[in-house]
Amino acid sequence: MKRFNKISLWVTFFVLIILLASVFFFFKQSKEDRRVSLGDHVVSNFRAGLSYEMADLLSFSLALSEDGELKNALIADDETKGYSILSKITKRFKKYTHLKSLRIQVLTPDFFIFARSWNEGFEGMPIWWFRDDLKKLKSNKQPKVGMEIGRLLTFKATIPIRSGGKLLGYLEVIKFVDELVAKLHKKGIELFALMDEHYLKQAELMRDFPLLHGHVIVNRNFNHQLKNKIEYLDWERLESKSYLYQDERFYLVEPMHNGEGKKIGIYLLTLSKEALKRYEKANQSVSFFTQFSDEDIEQVVASWEHPYGSFRSGYDKDLIGLLPKLNKEDKVELEAEAKEILGEYSKNELIDIILLNEHNEKKIGVIE
Repeated sequence: MKRFNKISLWVTFFVLIILLASVFFFFKQSKEDRRVSLGDHVVSNFRAGLSYEMADLLSFSLALSEDGELKNALIADDETKGYSILSKITKRFKKYTHLKSLRIQVLTPDFFIFARSWNEGFEGMPIWWFRDDLKKLKSNKQPKVGMEIGRLLTFKATIPIRSGGKLLGYLEVIKFVDELVAKLHKKGIELFALMDEHYLKQAELMRDFPLLHGHVIVNRNFNHQLKNKIEYLDWERLESKSYLYQDERFYLVEPMHNGEGKKIGIYLLTLSKEALKRYEKANQSVSFFTQFSDEDIEQVVASWEHPYGSFRSGYDKDLIGLLPKLNKEDKVELEAEAKEILGEYSKNELIDIILLNEHNEKKIGVIE
């Protein structure tokens, strides 16, 4: 009987050990699955945020490419006038909109610099030799936007400027990734935009930028303390799994592609334990990366196909959209221009514009 009791105790002991091991395994697996799910959602939102950045830059560029003064400067080959126009545009938009790190340049049809907003003295300089992304544009002459390598790696939207059917040149609007990094930092997310080191042959202005695991850190406003921690991560494991949780921080990597879909580096996102908890509790219908809902972002991305909406041009659309954001004294000149532009629209076109904006402001009145 005693022998039987001993056997029973040992069996019970082993069963308990197995049960505890199973509970521990399933708890660990559940925790791992939850992190994978959270990582997928973070990456999904990040992709949506990137799409929004691209769409926003493209729509802005399309509007500027319709600027009449700029076209006249190109036709007259007046580079000084071109520089003056671009400088005024960037100052105005930096002051009144969210586009703070904006640079604009105009290129000739053969990709020589016609004018830049940020400096003079480079007129006539060729850029085709260090801009691989311009080769395809030369043949298809279609608007494009993407993370492109020049002498710096930046968001670039390049739009053909036409007068009638004639190609006058190209408008290019440039934005640094630092602006997106700052936006994510406010949400508790640190972003490292990392370009593959071998592209330094083209990106000559980045040769003094710091390196991290065979990549160049593109954004200058990166977290220096975190960089030191990342240097000691198991990088191969992180790249193979696409995520890693270590020292109470969550690390995620996402491929960085240029406008043609070629991989040129990676985006490294990292969240603290606290930021991860906030993200998990957040309303999932709201993007963690922008102040727009996912639905809003999808609408913006969808607008790539019809960037003007009911307006005849992107310039008309952006001009009307800018008016409510201005002070009363700053509106006078632009209001006169807006009235002149809308005066040429038909009644049906004006009704469409009002209906499309009905969700922002209730309109009351009669169009005669």
